[in-house]
Amino acid sequence: MTDSSAGQLLSELNSAGLKVQPGEKHRMPVIVFVGAHMESHAPFLHLIRCGYRICGLVTLDPASLQKMSGAVDLVSTAEAARIPVLRVSNVNEPSCVAWIREKEPDLLLVVGWTRLVKDELLRVPKVACLGFHASLLPKYRGRAPVNWAIIRGETMTGNTMILLEPEADTGDIVAQKNIEITDEDDCRTIYEKVALTEVDMLEEVLPLIQQGVVPRRKQDDSQATVMPKRRPEDGRIDWRRSTRDVCNWVRALTQPYPGAFSVLDRQKVWIWAARGDRRPLIRGNDKPGDVTKDTEGWPLVATGDGWIRILEAQCEGGPKLSGREAGETFLFAGGSFEEATEAL
Repeated sequence: MTDSSAGQLLSELNSAGLKVQPGEKHRMPVIVFVGAHMESHAPFLHLIRCGYRICGLVTLDPASLQKMSGAVDLVSTAEAARIPVLRVSNVNEPSCVAWIREKEPDLLLVVGWTRLVKDELLRVPKVACLGFHASLLPKYRGRAPVNWAIIRGETMTGNTMILLEPEADTGDIVAQKNIEITDEDDCRTIYEKVALTEVDMLEEVLPLIQQGVVPRRKQDDSQATVMPKRRPEDGRIDWRRSTRDVCNWVRALTQPYPGAFSVLDRQKVWIWAARGDRRPLIRGNDKPGDVTKDTEGWPLVATGDGWIRILEAQCEGGPKLSGREAGETFLFAGGSFEEATEAL
């Protein structure tokens, strides 16, 4: 953030009656914020604007940020509000635990952090260690819950505030919000909705904590589902699946994630945006993965039961292009994507 941007944020805070000065006393609770994913920026900014005393930000170091899909750098926002910052690769490092302990926080608030917080750090806050998981727990425990929900064709997901435990996503539920998944949503828009629900839940829960109440209810472990970690190489498209499944696959993995891809003429091609096309599939002349074009020049690819129209694509080593541009450069009619070696 530039000096002028930092000044703008401070001006905004001051105009709201929130005088942010070094050492100023704010109301309870005192918070250390841990975050690095895009979903963490809105709640972090909300806490600043509402005048909560954030005594420290822990975020990823630059090298670790580059490896995270959907990463966001919160440092400039923290510096504008004069919040001390610690960049780490591992929040459980002894030096990081000691830094947080010195702040004597009432709450450790973990938002958009992909690694488990271990027991030593969980014992540091005076009141609680709170985190969020982007699903309606106990459903979709584990990794990439938003991506998996879209892949599986869910029309409803959610976000859950929990009391963190050493195990992943098993803590007591503090608050929970539903999130609708529409046909126009992709992983980015759902995470934007996730961030808004985090703001809503903080608005509900923090006043209760100030009154000495931490709402909580046990998860029903019998209803739990646990999703595996996703890797960039897991994004390969299986064109034998239905049009609906392939479209879900594309929108679940699009940017800021590594993307859905296939191989055409020995080159890797990422499909960043697509939608279903209702024209009939002529089985005698085409097979899943075959490329053709519509009358307007948009590339179409055959699926197991129809076609998808390619709206945005990128060939390995090239720029991201609109579907029409891709149809003029590498998605030629008559080509055929290679068959996936494994089913989705």
